[in-house]
Amino acid sequence: MATIQQIIGKVNPKVYSKNGAELLKKYGSADKIPAEEIEPKPLAEHTLVYDSSSETLEPVYFFILDLMNDFGLAPKKYADTFSSTPGSGHFAELGQRGTIMQQQGAKILGDINTVLRSVLNIVYDLKEFRIRLQNYEDLKSDNKESALLSLKQIWMDKVDIAKGNSSIKAMAMGQVGFQTLMDAFLVAKDVKDVSKIDLNDRVRRILLPRVREFNIWVEQSGKELQKRYEIERIYLGSQVNSLKLYSRWAKPYLRAAQELEMKEMKREPALVKTFNTILLELTLLGKSKIKIGDAAIGDKLSAELQKLKTKRDYFSCILVDFKFRGIPQKVSQQPHYLFGGKAEITFRAYALNSEELQKIEEELEQSDVEDVLRLIEGTTTESLKQLQDEINFFLEEKTEDVKENKSKDSSNPFFALIGRYESKNSSADKTAKKLSEKTKKIGPIKSDNFIESEYIRPFAVENAIDTNFNLFDIYKKAHGMPSYT
Repeated sequence: MATIQQIIGKVNPKVYSKNGAELLKKYGSADKIPAEEIEPKPLAEHTLVYDSSSETLEPVYFFILDLMNDFGLAPKKYADTFSSTPGSGHFAELGQRGTIMQQQGAKILGDINTVLRSVLNIVYDLKEFRIRLQNYEDLKSDNKESALLSLKQIWMDKVDIAKGNSSIKAMAMGQVGFQTLMDAFLVAKDVKDVSKIDLNDRVRRILLPRVREFNIWVEQSGKELQKRYEIERIYLGSQVNSLKLYSRWAKPYLRAAQELEMKEMKREPALVKTFNTILLELTLLGKSKIKIGDAAIGDKLSAELQKLKTKRDYFSCILVDFKFRGIPQKVSQQPHYLFGGKAEITFRAYALNSEELQKIEEELEQSDVEDVLRLIEGTTTESLKQLQDEINFFLEEKTEDVKENKSKDSSNPFFALIGRYESKNSSADKTAKKLSEKTKKIGPIKSDNFIESEYIRPFAVENAIDTNFNLFDIYKKAHGMPSYT
């Protein structure tokens, strides 16, 4: 898997890759370059090594984290991996916890699958009900005749067929003298029409009660079918709410199971199987926006340049990599561990614009950093999008006793798996718009124009190098380390 440094080098190979020119010539464009082939080249790099088996590693991390916040860098964590030796107690402890999270997550996913099947069945039942109800609605329209014929066919196939040999179809097709019975039944609209049809008395005596039964069935079955339809709609809403609830319950277990997975480091010499050792890798990226109008810049940029408005923002960025080699020590009568050992902290400086930062985010999303959560998102928001549209159709359908301005719950029950919840009054259109904006990818990054390349980026570079050294120097002096760079 590519590192953050390699991804930055891929986004701007001319500046942040030692072999950028060679790779551009080989692949033609930066987008086609595999990030794994990048040889990183930051603007500046400083490394600190802090080794103390008796002191914990947490203060080292939090000191630098707080220091970056004090510099206004607002750091974000982009990597957090670990690996324990199989013979350590830490490995067994976390393995057991991970198994519990996986089992709980799998159990809830099984419940989600059960509810989802129920939702599918209800949706298809509702579709069938709508088709049937359409015939009853057509009885009040210009399509009355065709609707009546459709209902008569349903009545003969579903209701009258229960009479066996005395049903209309069985008598018309199997008994002599009743060949006209089915045709007469289809023609007669009510009891009065029966007397107008030229039939023998025997057929008429059979037809009269059947027409009357059919008319009663049409009136009663329409009401009952409408009630069943409404009950199914209410039940669909209940199942969708259950799906939302199960999804929210599953999310923390799935995320915890992913975060407890260990990174494979097969050839790492520090990981000896029977030793009590752990390796931790953390990456923080902080950025500070370059504000041309600031008074502090006035000393270095002319007043004319301060008035310029660029389409892209520029940032001084600091990438801090932590590599910890620790010895897990379980706290007495406590379920957690303390880590003392060797910490290697590397500070790297970059100057990036807003488009380059967005491109870095896209590259990270395409990597394996969040493959589990992306798999969940693909299973829910993409493959089930059509199902969600059908659910919304039935849940938002207006009935006679519902007012026009009643609020509707059009939230997607599958978003809860990936940690995104919609507001109560949001609509499906707004949701789709937000998703499209989020998934919209940036195209090829344009080269810097004259002002950006000659003034703004150089200032961002200078500011990044200064901030990078200051972070390194302050930590070094705060811990009484020798003054070297």
